[in-house]
Amino acid sequence: MVPFELAEPESLVEAVAMLDPEDSSVRPIAGGTALMLMMKSGLYRPRRLVSLRKIGSGLADIRLGADGSLKIGAMARLVDLRRSAEARSAAPVIAETLLTHSNVRVRNVATIGGNLAHADPHMDLPPVLMVLGARISAVGPTGEREFAVENLLTGYLETALNNSELITTVTVPPQSGWRTVYLKCTARSADDWPALGIAISIHIEERIVRDVRIAVGAATETARRLPGTEALLAGRVLNDPLMREASRAAAIEAPVVADQHGSAEYKRVLVEVHLRRVLARLQQEAIA
Repeated sequence: MVPFELAEPESLVEAVAMLDPEDSSVRPIAGGTALMLMMKSGLYRPRRLVSLRKIGSGLADIRLGADGSLKIGAMARLVDLRRSAEARSAAPVIAETLLTHSNVRVRNVATIGGNLAHADPHMDLPPVLMVLGARISAVGPTGEREFAVENLLTGYLETALNNSELITTVTVPPQSGWRTVYLKCTARSADDWPALGIAISIHIEERIVRDVRIAVGAATETARRLPGTEALLAGRVLNDPLMREASRAAAIEAPVVADQHGSAEYKRVLVEVHLRRVLARLQQEAIA
């Protein structure tokens, strides 16, 4: 690695001031699990890293809102989020997903803010947070702004954040009436990078799909929703013919890309097969 300056601000205001919207060689660093690998490989050569480690404790809080929402500070480590009673109460799918997210060494260091800001399409959390309807708050020199997680990720390793903005909070709205499942398909161990990650959140009443959100990751350039398939399911009875129809539609709609985990044709088969499995699981849970 080439030499670089390490700044350690003690407040959010100070950290934002140390960033430079015009200089891509100045970057924040939280857990650093992804950034350090990029630096070691020579893919990224920073002039200055702004460490967020010394910033006040509130940025790592995980708490329940009065309305049942879940608020997660951007510096909350993934291991703390997995163990959080508040997270398990508000959205148990998050803790379930983190059981096989990378390995325990990474989870002990990586933060949710860094996980989202890195925008790697193979991450497990983005599709999950998308279907939960999560929103992020970010702060920059001109103040704070908020937007949905699905609007945060704009491309491969790209986000809607500018170079001088920092994620501060992830908010998951109340999930009453919704069932959410995440399924990942890996070629090797369960905690490996997935060839496909698919998340579904569904609201079923009397076997009718009142509302549904579907997101895929890993098989696509960036995690994204499948609005066409969602519209196909909404308002209809969830039965075997509909599940087959929706699974085929999703395989066509998903903008899959080939990579080291498989061809585009293979990824489409994965989308079809695994969406069907998730829908079948949700159908059984609704009946039980």
